[in-house]
Amino acid sequence: MKPLATLAALVLASAPALSAAFPTDVEEQRLPQAQAELGTEVTQRYQAQVEALLARYEADRDELTVTRKVAEDGNALWRAAVADVQSGHLDDRSLYWGRLAARAELKQRDPAFPIADWQRGILLDTLEKASRGMSDIQFDEASQLRVLLTGFDPFLLDRDITQSNPSGLAALALDGKRWQVNGRQAQIETVMIPVRFEDFDQGLVEALLTPYLRDNKVDLVVTVSMGRDHFDLERYPGRNRSASAPDNLNVLTGASKQQPLPPKLDGHTLNGPEFVEFSLPVAAMQKAEGPWQVLDNRTVTTTAGTQEAKHLYGLQSSVSVEGSGGGYLSNEISYRSILLKELLESRVPLGHIHTPRITGHDPKQEAAIVEQLEAMLDLGLRAL
Repeated sequence: MKPLATLAALVLASAPALSAAFPTDVEEQRLPQAQAELGTEVTQRYQAQVEALLARYEADRDELTVTRKVAEDGNALWRAAVADVQSGHLDDRSLYWGRLAARAELKQRDPAFPIADWQRGILLDTLEKASRGMSDIQFDEASQLRVLLTGFDPFLLDRDITQSNPSGLAALALDGKRWQVNGRQAQIETVMIPVRFEDFDQGLVEALLTPYLRDNKVDLVVTVSMGRDHFDLERYPGRNRSASAPDNLNVLTGASKQQPLPPKLDGHTLNGPEFVEFSLPVAAMQKAEGPWQVLDNRTVTTTAGTQEAKHLYGLQSSVSVEGSGGGYLSNEISYRSILLKELLESRVPLGHIHTPRITGHDPKQEAAIVEQLEAMLDLGLRAL
């Protein structure tokens, strides 16, 4: 295999040779700009893992072996980022750009066997899931209290290509953490969620959480994203999308506050009540000390206006415009998770936390966010 040039040069030079079915997408096309503005320390931090993946990908003639290797190397990319963050490199962006570099290369290169479009699609999906920690959820048998936590990729990158996401950093910082709670071993396992409407519409959230909620395999599920000025525990997620912001593929749903629209699930409209309610141990979690308040956010918007909701039943005759978590994917992951919990009659407490927002990348502030979030999880487990 020829040595990799810079990611920017690879993307630009190789683009004409791509198959029509697998051109680089909008996320991958931002790589040259990211390279220029963030530098190789961020965008190529995991180049060794990307090169190892490609070398094994191109070397074998057996399709099943190649798929297994891509899964292994995608997981190795995730593990490298987790180890990196937990050793002090407080930056979630390196994993994001490293994954995109690997995706772009898998689209541009062929393995040693003739590959059909559907086979390449399977390999890309395998890489996605593995490099997001979805094949790395491993709770110890000795762990008696188990937390599953999700973070998000950076987003709104056309506004600021340097943007980090504290929720993604938290996922990397807390993955695999073990500690004692009231004499019992607690453990956190985490995954990273893409900021893409299509993934949600195809049922990514439901596929991820179903085995854990259906069989009550965990003791707490917490979805996390970047939000406002303080920590918000989002009590009443709403069903509809209404944010006008695009996702990371620059897809717009057509939804707005004037025209809220329900999301999809496997090609059909997602059916459910207009609002649902979380089941987090909110009183305990609000006691977490740190620079920010921990708010029990009950603010929702319906077609009748914005209100501080006192009870869930008072919302059911309304049409949701914004849940307490807003009208974007942060609200939606919370709504889908809670709806799934109710449909499966799960006993697992569940809900969404918005972290304080940051501008660009601020390691000191993000470290403080993760520390206070960790305290919230500890207090929540102690209250169960």
